[in-house]
Amino acid sequence: MNSATLKLAVLNGKPEIFHTLQGEGVSTGVPSIFVRSSLCNLHCAWCDTDYTWNWEGTPWTHENDQVAGYSKFKKSDYILECEVAEVAKLVQQFCCKNLILTGGEPLLQQAGWIALIQILLAADPDYRFEVETNGTQLPNPKMAEAIDQFNVSAKLSNSGNDAKLRDNPKAMQWFANSPKAWFKFVIQDPQDLSEMQQLEQKYSIPRERILLMPEGRDEETLRQRRLWLADLCRDHGYRFSDRLHIQLWGSKRGV
Repeated sequence: MNSATLKLAVLNGKPEIFHTLQGEGVSTGVPSIFVRSSLCNLHCAWCDTDYTWNWEGTPWTHENDQVAGYSKFKKSDYILECEVAEVAKLVQQFCCKNLILTGGEPLLQQAGWIALIQILLAADPDYRFEVETNGTQLPNPKMAEAIDQFNVSAKLSNSGNDAKLRDNPKAMQWFANSPKAWFKFVIQDPQDLSEMQQLEQKYSIPRERILLMPEGRDEETLRQRRLWLADLCRDHGYRFSDRLHIQLWGSKRGV
């Protein structure tokens, strides 16, 4: 099992593994180690980690297409295939036990994550594991058992993904039934609320496990959207999630 590998995103020529505070969702503010995988089965127009999927030669569009100097990414430059034993060593350099498996879509690489989790727990049983997922991939039984918390960012039409790609009923129903899962919906405008509520009703998602988060990659956009979104959360009984890392450090990688 220890010979398994993970395809990770690249930051400054190294695997994108960093120690910071969780910036979103129900664990906001918790000191955490992020391990960012590459590859994703969705292609969100506002994605802030588009270097994990927006490869040269692909047809996907992104909001940054309108930004001068932006171009698609050379796949070979943005993926490192790493032995899980080496990933474990990098993780163990930090004095922190909350590990967040993110992406991209991390559940595309479950065998590698399970191998990493086994190594870390063998070294220290106090490690805790969260997965940030788009809700389209069904965890296998080993993954479901190993993970302490699933942060499910199910996508709405504002993501630009076709409904058949972003809504997998089998996976969504599994997460809706799991006490380990929290749902975080990215909201761009008040009209997104009705679409989100359709998913809430379709899968009987417990309202107390739903968080609404304003979409935005800069503080000004977040400031404008959080004002009316906070009101919606209060009036409809949803939790509000901000983007703490944007407030603290701006739209930067590795923080």
